[in-house]
Amino acid sequence: MKNILTRSARIAATAMMLAWPLLAIGAESPAEEALTIEKTIRLVNEYNPALKAGADEVRAADARITQSRSSYFPQISASAGYTYLNPVSEMSLFGSPMLKFAPNDNYEAKVTARATLFDFGKRGSTVDLASTGKKTAEQSLEISRRDLSFQAVQLFYGILFLRENINVEQKEITALNKALDFTSKRYQTGAATKFDVLSTEVRIANAQSKMLDLKHELLRQELTLRRLTGIADNLPLKIRGSFSITQAERKDSELVTQALKQRLEMKLSSEHETAAKQRRSIAMKDGLPVVSGSVSYGITNGLLPDINEIRENFVGSLHLEVPIFSGFKTSAERQEATALMHAAIQRKYDTERQVKSDVEEAIHALKTSSEKIITTEAQVQQAKLAAQHARARYENGMATVLDLLNTEASLSQAELARLQADYAYVMNNYTLKRVTGEIFW
Repeated sequence: MKNILTRSARIAATAMMLAWPLLAIGAESPAEEALTIEKTIRLVNEYNPALKAGADEVRAADARITQSRSSYFPQISASAGYTYLNPVSEMSLFGSPMLKFAPNDNYEAKVTARATLFDFGKRGSTVDLASTGKKTAEQSLEISRRDLSFQAVQLFYGILFLRENINVEQKEITALNKALDFTSKRYQTGAATKFDVLSTEVRIANAQSKMLDLKHELLRQELTLRRLTGIADNLPLKIRGSFSITQAERKDSELVTQALKQRLEMKLSSEHETAAKQRRSIAMKDGLPVVSGSVSYGITNGLLPDINEIRENFVGSLHLEVPIFSGFKTSAERQEATALMHAAIQRKYDTERQVKSDVEEAIHALKTSSEKIITTEAQVQQAKLAAQHARARYENGMATVLDLLNTEASLSQAELARLQADYAYVMNNYTLKRVTGEIFW
């Protein structure tokens, strides 16, 4: 019984040793998850260095707010020093010993607090400007995120389009090769000419040349998508998606209103206008008086009656500064700030017009691509039927090879036109989301 158990244990151990490499392989190389459009956008937003730089700029803008608020607090500093004086003022009265009015060795240590007490609201305007700068940095970050997400959408569906385009081209090449084979057989029997064979070979060569261009463009877009998403070159680029998309029914006027309210460029132009007004407010206050004060507490020597004794001392002061003439600098700064404010207002107005134009153009493009889907589908069905008839007629000797090649080319062009219409419809949907300020990342 003991021998049987020992033998069973050995068999089990051997089986585990043989199975372990297979288990390890399965654990180390799990199937890569296919990229959906949502995952692609998420990877771009997580990986792209430009967005990380934008987030750092937002944090820097937040730090500038704290810097601007520091003017509301007293600036405290400590100092200490030693000064040797020789000679020093001294005198003798009626033959008495010499009386020094200052020591040769001077010591001083103090803590000083300085603060601006009143500046007609200039500090508040500076804080407001810094806060606007943070909002501007946040809006710029969101614009970068939106643009990168839209680039990811273009690459994702562009790769799908190119892969489908290659399939269409491959179908044409297959059909042409079949026609070449049939034509070659007819040429050998004397039913076709050498020109028919050469014409077919030329069509195949042109299709293969187009296939090479498509594959090169596909590789370029795949490399760009890998760079944006951080997918390594040694990993497969699996993409799962289609050109089927449902467009929500909305009124054109509602889309324009939504764009003016949500479009990031509108928000950014409003922040620029606000910042320009705040800079003008600061410039208008530059020529106003400023009241500041300081308080110092410390120890020093050199005080009568014993100039060598280290004693505590306290100093307080108020300071009023009234600008009188700055060489026309203040007036020029006011003029500059006013001009920049007017420019920001005009840019906001121009942005508003551009947003309206973008929405109208996107709506028209979407409607056009939707109509093209219907027309191209009819063209594909007609081209398929024409190709079937041409093949049958050619095989029966009732059509020339040129007729066959033309119908095969027409079928390929019709299928490509339908594919382009599907691609355009999807991209126009995302373009409409982009121009109306809808978030899709």
